[in-house]
Amino acid sequence: MFDAIDTSGTGLSVYRTWIDTIANNIANVNDESPTSGPAFQAQFVQAEPIATGPDGVGHGVHATGLPRSSAAGIPTYDPQSPVADQNGYVRRPDIDMSQQMGNLIMAQRAFQANANVVDRAKDVYQAAIAIGKGI
Repeated sequence: MFDAIDTSGTGLSVYRTWIDTIANNIANVNDESPTSGPAFQAQFVQAEPIATGPDGVGHGVHATGLPRSSAAGIPTYDPQSPVADQNGYVRRPDIDMSQQMGNLIMAQRAFQANANVVDRAKDVYQAAIAIGKGI
Protein backbone atom coordinates (compact mmCIF):
# COMPACT_ATOMS: atom_id res chain seq x y z
CA MET A 1 0.00 0.00 0.00
CA PHE A 2 2.89 2.38 0.65
CA ASP A 3 3.86 1.89 -2.99
CA ALA A 4 0.66 3.68 -4.02
CA ILE A 5 1.63 6.75 -2.02
CA ASP A 6 5.21 6.67 -3.28
CA THR A 7 4.15 6.30 -6.91
CA SER A 8 1.50 9.01 -6.67
CA GLY A 9 4.00 11.23 -4.87
CA THR A 10 6.28 11.12 -7.90
CA GLY A 11 3.31 12.08 -10.08
CA LEU A 12 2.48 14.98 -7.77
CA SER A 13 6.05 16.22 -8.04
CA VAL A 14 6.18 16.04 -11.85
CA TYR A 15 2.76 17.65 -12.30
CA ARG A 16 3.65 20.42 -9.83
CA THR A 17 6.75 21.09 -11.95
CA TRP A 18 4.57 21.15 -15.08
CA ILE A 19 2.08 23.58 -13.51
CA ASP A 20 4.92 25.87 -12.36
CA THR A 21 6.47 25.78 -15.84
CA ILE A 22 3.17 26.62 -17.53
CA ALA A 23 2.59 29.46 -15.06
CA ASN A 24 6.01 30.89 -15.95
CA ASN A 25 5.24 30.64 -19.67
CA ILE A 26 1.89 32.39 -19.23
CA ALA A 27 3.44 35.11 -17.06
CA ASN A 28 5.94 35.92 -19.83
CA VAL A 29 3.63 35.65 -22.86
CA ASN A 30 3.68 39.43 -23.44
CA ASP A 31 7.42 39.97 -22.93
CA GLU A 32 9.14 42.04 -25.57
CA SER A 33 12.80 41.89 -26.48
CA PRO A 34 14.86 43.87 -28.95
CA THR A 35 15.27 42.14 -32.29
CA SER A 36 19.01 42.03 -31.63
CA GLY A 37 18.47 39.71 -28.65
CA PRO A 38 16.63 36.48 -27.90
CA ALA A 39 12.93 36.31 -27.10
CA PHE A 40 11.66 34.71 -23.89
CA GLN A 41 11.92 30.95 -24.36
CA ALA A 42 8.98 28.90 -23.16
CA GLN A 43 9.86 25.77 -21.20
CA PHE A 44 8.39 22.31 -21.48
CA VAL A 45 8.62 19.43 -19.00
CA GLN A 46 10.05 16.12 -20.13
CA ALA A 47 9.26 13.13 -17.92
CA GLU A 48 9.97 9.43 -18.06
CA PRO A 49 9.02 6.42 -15.94
CA ILE A 50 11.23 5.35 -13.07
CA ALA A 51 12.73 1.94 -13.75
CA THR A 52 10.67 -1.02 -12.57
CA GLY A 53 11.83 -3.03 -9.60
CA PRO A 54 12.54 -6.76 -9.50
CA ASP A 55 8.81 -7.38 -9.06
CA GLY A 56 8.14 -5.75 -12.45
CA VAL A 57 6.04 -3.00 -10.89
CA GLY A 58 6.66 0.61 -11.92
CA HIS A 59 7.64 3.19 -9.35
CA GLY A 60 6.28 6.38 -10.85
CA VAL A 61 7.84 9.09 -12.97
CA HIS A 62 10.46 11.80 -12.74
CA ALA A 63 11.19 14.97 -14.67
CA THR A 64 14.23 14.53 -16.89
CA GLY A 65 14.51 17.97 -18.42
CA LEU A 66 13.08 21.37 -19.14
CA PRO A 67 13.79 22.03 -22.81
CA ARG A 68 13.15 25.52 -24.15
CA SER A 69 11.47 26.79 -27.28
CA SER A 70 13.30 28.73 -29.96
CA ALA A 71 14.90 32.04 -28.98
CA ALA A 72 13.91 33.46 -32.38
CA GLY A 73 10.42 34.27 -31.14
CA ILE A 74 7.99 36.16 -33.35
CA PRO A 75 9.01 39.51 -34.83
CA THR A 76 6.13 41.90 -34.19
CA TYR A 77 5.60 45.44 -35.41
CA ASP A 78 5.27 47.68 -32.35
CA PRO A 79 6.90 51.07 -32.95
CA GLN A 80 5.62 52.39 -29.59
CA SER A 81 7.66 49.85 -27.63
CA PRO A 82 10.74 51.22 -25.89
CA VAL A 83 12.76 48.21 -27.15
CA ALA A 84 11.64 48.51 -30.81
CA ASP A 85 14.39 48.61 -33.43
CA GLN A 86 14.74 51.38 -36.03
CA ASN A 87 12.05 49.67 -38.16
CA GLY A 88 9.61 49.43 -35.22
CA TYR A 89 9.94 45.68 -34.61
CA VAL A 90 10.28 43.77 -31.34
CA ARG A 91 10.74 40.09 -30.64
CA ARG A 92 7.92 38.33 -28.73
CA PRO A 93 7.93 34.79 -27.39
CA ASP A 94 6.46 32.05 -29.54
CA ILE A 95 3.88 30.96 -26.98
CA ASP A 96 0.42 29.72 -27.92
CA MET A 97 -1.80 30.82 -25.05
CA SER A 98 -4.60 28.36 -25.88
CA GLN A 99 -2.11 25.48 -25.84
CA GLN A 100 -0.73 26.65 -22.50
CA MET A 101 -4.23 26.87 -21.00
CA GLY A 102 -5.12 23.40 -22.30
CA ASN A 103 -1.90 22.00 -20.82
CA LEU A 104 -2.65 23.76 -17.54
CA ILE A 105 -6.06 22.06 -17.32
CA MET A 106 -4.50 18.65 -18.05
CA ALA A 107 -1.75 19.19 -15.48
CA GLN A 108 -4.21 20.33 -12.80
CA ARG A 109 -6.48 17.34 -13.36
CA ALA A 110 -3.57 14.90 -13.32
CA PHE A 111 -2.28 16.51 -10.11
CA GLN A 112 -5.74 16.14 -8.56
CA ALA A 113 -5.94 12.48 -9.64
CA ASN A 114 -2.61 11.71 -7.96
CA ALA A 115 -3.68 13.58 -4.83
CA ASN A 116 -6.89 11.50 -4.77
CA VAL A 117 -4.85 8.29 -4.92
CA VAL A 118 -2.86 9.46 -1.89
CA ASP A 119 -6.11 10.24 -0.03
CA ARG A 120 -7.65 6.84 -0.87
CA ALA A 121 -4.48 5.03 0.21
CA LYS A 122 -4.53 6.97 3.48
CA ASP A 123 -8.15 5.90 4.04
CA VAL A 124 -7.20 2.26 3.44
CA TYR A 125 -4.33 2.50 5.94
CA GLN A 126 -6.60 4.04 8.56
CA ALA A 127 -9.18 1.29 8.01
CA ALA A 128 -6.48 -1.38 8.34
CA ILE A 129 -5.26 0.17 11.60
CA ALA A 130 -8.82 0.31 12.94
CA ILE A 131 -9.30 -3.38 12.08
CA GLY A 132 -6.01 -4.22 13.79
CA LYS A 133 -7.13 -2.39 16.93
CA GLY A 134 -10.46 -4.23 16.86
CA ILE A 135 -12.48 -1.06 16.44
